[in-house]
Amino acid sequence: MRLIGRFFVVAFAVFVASAATGIAIAWGVFGPDWHVMSGDAGERFAFWGVAFFGSLFAAAVGVLPLLVMIVLAEAFKIRSLLAHAVAGAILLLAGYYGSGLARPSYEESIDYAPPPISHELQLVAAAGAVFGFSYWLIAGRNAGRWCEKRT
Repeated sequence: MRLIGRFFVVAFAVFVASAATGIAIAWGVFGPDWHVMSGDAGERFAFWGVAFFGSLFAAAVGVLPLLVMIVLAEAFKIRSLLAHAVAGAILLLAGYYGSGLARPSYEESIDYAPPPISHELQLVAAAGAVFGFSYWLIAGRNAGRWCEKRT
């Protein structure tokens, strides 16, 4: 019975984590250009549209690897915040490169050198860490406790 309840907790945690990831992606895309207090409905619509697309991207890109990571975390009782954040960043970076959205790391310019790590890669890694952190808050910190004996 505890295993069935754990399935619901994990599903809810993945849903909330992908929504938090979408908000982190939207915040990273708009950043300082988004005027929170302006009251413009178009800016709010654009922000929440990017957040929705970001959450769909986070959920769709790594469904199977995410399930494998969740099963491994539950089986080996991995409850570390750092492990979940790093796993989320790696998962989203792998999905970003695997989906074909990643641009080459170089740019054709004679005016300035390309950055060693682009803004897009930083954004994807940070959003993945947000995914791992928010998943840990809901389900990851109790990973594997469903199979322990109650005292």
